[in-house]
Amino acid sequence: MKPYEKMTKDNTALVVIDIVNSCCHEKCETPEWNISFSKIREMVPKLDKFIKDFRNKIGGKIIFTNITPWTKESLPENINNLYTDPNTTYYGDGSDFENEFYVVKPKEQDIIITKNNYDTFSNPEFDKILKQNGVQYIIMTGVFTDGCVLATIVGGFSHGYNFVILKDLVETTDKKIRQELCQYLIDYTFPILYGKTLNSEEFLESWIK
Repeated sequence: MKPYEKMTKDNTALVVIDIVNSCCHEKCETPEWNISFSKIREMVPKLDKFIKDFRNKIGGKIIFTNITPWTKESLPENINNLYTDPNTTYYGDGSDFENEFYVVKPKEQDIIITKNNYDTFSNPEFDKILKQNGVQYIIMTGVFTDGCVLATIVGGFSHGYNFVILKDLVETTDKKIRQELCQYLIDYTFPILYGKTLNSEEFLESWIK
């Protein structure tokens, strides 16, 4: 049985949050800040396979998000104000490499939304495109569970969308406290407050039956 009875391929979109080098690639890790992505790199091949299965077996819309260069010049004032605290500063180098997709490869028919904040709905084009395509249900995947994934779910729920969070296809950095927070969100916060949670295999099986 599908997570929501009224889900169809026409009113459902798979959203893939920020599978880009700056959030995945070992070259973009920052050991001095204890930022590493090994658990993300373990997850991404499974996500890539799911994207292909979703495309071939379900045929719904697929939306990839990426980010503007994560530099002072490209970010909104509130993030720059936050980053005046050296404990929170996390600027990138602004290179093209940082914002290239990691492993996953959007197709011509897929949609790419670029954002300069955590919540994808901060780019009004996202909500506009969802409404134009009749999307009511959003399948959430990507990184970081406790960052842009969480922010987009909260923003989208406030916009009236229904969510399915694939708990084996969201991930965060290797840092222990963030891994614990990620698990808490998956086990409690997401299913209690924001949407249905299940793993990717369960989702595909429920859809095909």
